[in-house]
Formats: sequence, C-alpha cells, structure tokens
Amino acid sequence: MKLCRWFGALVLVVAFAILVSPNLPALAGGKKDNDKKTDTKKDDTKKDDTKKDDTKKDDTKKPVEPVQAKGDWKWLAFDDTVNKEFFQTLTTETTQKMKVMGMEVTQDQKQTFYIQWIPKKKDDKGNWVVVQKIKGVKMDIDIGGNKISYDSTAPAQPQNPMTDFFKALLDLELTFAINSKLEVVKIDGNEAFITKLSKTNPQMEPLLKSILSEDALKKMTEPTLFAFPTSSAKSWKKESTLNLGPIGSYKTDYSFTLAGKDKDSGGEKIDVKANMVYTKPTDKGKLPFQIDEGELTGKDGTGYAIFNPAKGRFDKYDITIKLEGSLKIDIGGMKTTVDLQQNQVAKVTTTDTNPVEASSKKK
Repeated sequence: MKLCRWFGALVLVVAFAILVSPNLPALAGGKKDNDKKTDTKKDDTKKDDTKKDDTKKDDTKKPVEPVQAKGDWKWLAFDDTVNKEFFQTLTTETTQKMKVMGMEVTQDQKQTFYIQWIPKKKDDKGNWVVVQKIKGVKMDIDIGGNKISYDSTAPAQPQNPMTDFFKALLDLELTFAINSKLEVVKIDGNEAFITKLSKTNPQMEPLLKSILSEDALKKMTEPTLFAFPTSSAKSWKKESTLNLGPIGSYKTDYSFTLAGKDKDSGGEKIDVKANMVYTKPTDKGKLPFQIDEGELTGKDGTGYAIFNPAKGRFDKYDITIKLEGSLKIDIGGMKTTVDLQQNQVAKVTTTDTNPVEASSKKK
C-alpha cells in the first residue's frame, strides 16, 4: 500500500537537485516509489469459486473478485454503488542529513496531499473505472535554512520558486482502469498533465516525464489498495519496483501479517514490514546531473494498515522507514559524492468528507 500510496526516494533526488542545480526548481511533490507486482497465485480464482458456489453463474460473465482473507473481506472501494466518492489525506514527514561537495545539509520536509477518488461504472472489460483528483497541497520545506511553504487551502500565498508548480498540481485529473486483481491496467490524463507542468519550467520536462510516466503514476494507487490480501493466508509478501529512468530504480519487499481487530477503529489491522534497495540508472537521460553510482538501502520499515470491511477499503495506513547510503553524481563533468541519512514517516487516512472543505470551515 503510497503513496501512497509513499514518497521518500524521489524526495531525496529532488532535494539534491535543489542543491546542485539552481536552474532546476524543487519538485517537492514526490510520487509514490513503489510498483505493484502482486504475487497472486494462478489458482487463486479457482479457490475463490469453490468457496462461493452460488456465484459461479455470475463469474462466467464478469471478473472474479480477489480472494479474501476472510469471508467478510471484499474490495468495494471502487464500487460506485457503495462509495460515490472518498478522500485520502497523504502526509509525509522527512528528515534528511546530506553531505554534498563538503557541505553538510539538513532537510526537513512535511508534505500533505488531499486526494479525491470518484468511482465510475465498470468498463466493457469489467474493470473498475475511478477518477483521481488532487484537491489540495501543503508543503513546508527547510533545506539548509532555505525555507519554502505553500498551502493551497489558504486564501493567499506568498510567491516562491515552486508556486506555479503547486498550482498546476491542482489541475491533475487522472482516470484509472483497475482489474479484479487490483492491478492498474490503464491511465488516462497523464500526458496532458506533463505538458501543463512542463510549461511552469521547461527544464523540468525530462524529470517530469520520468516521475509522471504511466508506470510511475500507477504507484499513486498503492495507498488505496496495496495491502489487500491476495490469498487466504494469514501472512503474505509482495515485491514492488519503481523505475524512474535517469534517476534510478527502487525495489521494495513487503511483508504483511493479519493482526486482528484494531481496538480504536474496530477495523481489521494488518502489520506491514518493508525493505528497500536502490539501483543506479541504466539510462543517463537529459537531466542537469547524472547518477553514476548509487548504494542506498531502506531497512526495517515498519507500519500497519486498517481495513474497513463495511466500506471495502483501507481507512488508514502508517509506515516509517530509514534510508541510508551514498550516490556518486556527475554535474557538468564535475563528480561528487552525496552521503545520505533519511528518516521518513508516511500516513494515509481515508474519509467520506472532503478534508479541504472541513479545514476551510475551521479557519
């Protein structure tokens, strides 16, 4: 489950871009750095059929629902008869310590995205169709004493190098087609979005094409569905790889374990563990810097997810992970090493009401 449905690896690269390239503005709104490759077994659908003999006739006409870990676990988040719309608040807090060109730089960053999901009717292939919109963005960034803040929910904002980019984010509208195995099979709207964002700064276009590719945007759905069980086992694993072209790729191994009822919410709790490894890029691309070597690892990531059986969706997700290592960078022929220590906490909460409107009423 990133977005997160979470954002750490890309935030690292963007922070470095701020330091080494004054002409490349900060892209603080990192995207999910996980690719979803579920380990669903070939015979899972057969097992599901044997458990639900009274639905066999319907199963011949529409995709089989994912195997449930329990009889009352059904994925209903994208069923327009159950959820007309829902909202997610994705908050990421990151603390980094970097050593670049002999300078020690500390970065503190908090970013919040307010996401709206609107389920539509299934397409002619039986895939769920759901529209995603960004309803609000908040950023507080401090890089070596240089501070940038932005809050789209506030009536007036001071101008900063990232203002136009933040405003463009609010025009994001993507349409996802998601099959019964909870795999994103198609996305519409990303190319138009890249074109619009590139106009805020043409030098950003190569980076945007990498991080806003169809493959990368699929990862934005993971805070919504990634921890959903793919078998009847009490524990399961998933592997996730995000390839960001000239930035490199990140492979994350997840372990999920059913933990019973959550005392506070009454939902079903799933414990999450994660380990991540970075691989240097094979494509140099056209960025203002090149990554020649890289050794970054994220170990002992821990967290949990809360599934709401009545709504058929995840109401909460929380994970903490540390990333350490170094990158060797080529900046216009000048080579340097970046040493990194990063700690990141990512949280996702789901509601039926718009958190942006609720925040505005309080103000």
